[in-house]
Amino acid sequence: MTDAQVIRGNSILPARREPLTLHTADGLDLVGEIAVPLDRDPVATMICLHPLPTHGGMMDSHLFRKASYRLPALAGLAVLRFNTRGTSSVQGTSQGTFDEAGDERFDVAAAIEHADFEDLPDPWLVGWSFGTDLALRYGLDPVVHGAVLLSPPLRYSTDADLDAWAGSGKPLTALVPELDDYLRPAEARERFARVPQAEVVAVDGAKHLWVGDSERVLDEVVQRLVPGVATPLPTTWDGPMEKADSSAYADRTVAAFEPRD
Repeated sequence: MTDAQVIRGNSILPARREPLTLHTADGLDLVGEIAVPLDRDPVATMICLHPLPTHGGMMDSHLFRKASYRLPALAGLAVLRFNTRGTSSVQGTSQGTFDEAGDERFDVAAAIEHADFEDLPDPWLVGWSFGTDLALRYGLDPVVHGAVLLSPPLRYSTDADLDAWAGSGKPLTALVPELDDYLRPAEARERFARVPQAEVVAVDGAKHLWVGDSERVLDEVVQRLVPGVATPLPTTWDGPMEKADSSAYADRTVAAFEPRD
């Protein structure tokens, strides 16, 4: 038996990981990846919607990298990540151009369609910053079980989008940093009050980018998507473990946008 190793930011636990191409209804190819448990079927599916690409957001933004690295092994999740139109990462560049949460509706639909076509179980949308707006605006597909919103700015979303979620009855959780640059817990509670089933979770001391709070975020996601899995998740691993080269992302930690005037 191998000695248990500490799970660090660049630790990659065993999983089956495959690159994929999502095809949108308006004719674009999007770069993506699916990671599933190595030796069992997934119990639920996390579809990742990344932060604003014009400010460093991508499928490899640190929370979603870590989700792909850890959650198939630790929680039995399938983790589907992709670059929205015009977005680049080490994985590659998706076709098209950024459209300020407009034509990205086709990107969200393509990801949901892929999960459905591949019979991935219980798809949830997990959006971060810009990705939360995509989830709120375009995530109410019959296939989608619910959504978790990380640092929701509610920049592109409207009260009508929130009302639609309210009417759907689908579970909705907003994880809101105490020190967020755009929407803090008190205001978030006011805005999400129109969604009766919405849960607003304030995270003390956290900021918009969740630097230093990845473990808390992943625990909160797992609690919603696979409540049967005990949290906090393990911090050590006694099996095979690889190490990712994260140097390519040294200057890609920004995932926000300029405040509105």
